[in-house]
Amino acid sequence: MTAADLIAMGRALELAADAASASEIPVGAVVLDAEGRIVAEGRNTREATNDPTGHAEVEALRAAAAAVGSWNLDGHTLVVTLEPCVMCAGAILQARVGRVVFGAWDEKAGAAGSMYDVLRDRRLPYRAEVIGGVEADAATALLRDFFEQRR
Repeated sequence: MTAADLIAMGRALELAADAASASEIPVGAVVLDAEGRIVAEGRNTREATNDPTGHAEVEALRAAAAAVGSWNLDGHTLVVTLEPCVMCAGAILQARVGRVVFGAWDEKAGAAGSMYDVLRDRRLPYRAEVIGGVEADAATALLRDFFEQRR
């Protein structure tokens, strides 16, 4: 893990808090280029857009592809506050993202090592390096507080 990863996770946590303020599940994501610079970011937007694919990771990947002018994000890192789900893991692999750094583990739907391990599945033609549990306490607290307020 790099200093840029930690800075990006801080920004992703801010985006997650913004999502919670907008009544979205608090997940934020940032895409870094090979030099560790933020090239794109996203947060959950499913409620606002009525789009089932409006996950933070997908939003950030779309923005990154637009920013770099290519769907191929080889050499990039995705930093996200929650372990990606199966849909997002598929999008990450389709975008050829080389590294994924995430905060909170998702024991119910995670696809980066907890429930499934899609990102490192050797049966697939492309795999990503995965670093989990970065700022996990802060990411978990955002999610816990959000759902406690909804009960």
